[in-house]
Amino acid sequence: MTEQHLDVAKLQRRLAEFAAARSWQPFHTPKNLVSALSVEASELLEIFQWLTPEESSRVMDDPDTAHRVTDEVADVLAYLLQLCEVLGIDPLTALDAKIDRNERRFPAP
Repeated sequence: MTEQHLDVAKLQRRLAEFAAARSWQPFHTPKNLVSALSVEASELLEIFQWLTPEESSRVMDDPDTAHRVTDEVADVLAYLLQLCEVLGIDPLTALDAKIDRNERRFPAP
């Protein structure tokens, strides 16, 4: 699938089809998906854990580390999209509404 044809709904369908083909749907409860999301976010954090701010800014300069970061970001996003699908949340609408609330809550000077 090429980047130009990717969107959230298509990715969610691919994830659902992947899980269905492996009979994993019974395990994709909100609790399990949130747990998996937390684990993957922690794996992403582990890459950055002991880096200085300067080192963390250059993390994508090393191809091996960049690959690890990219994979963990993908894992986090995959579980988040699956959670949204199971709970009936449109993630882009949710984010847009949250930005609106934050703009009202924290007005620019």
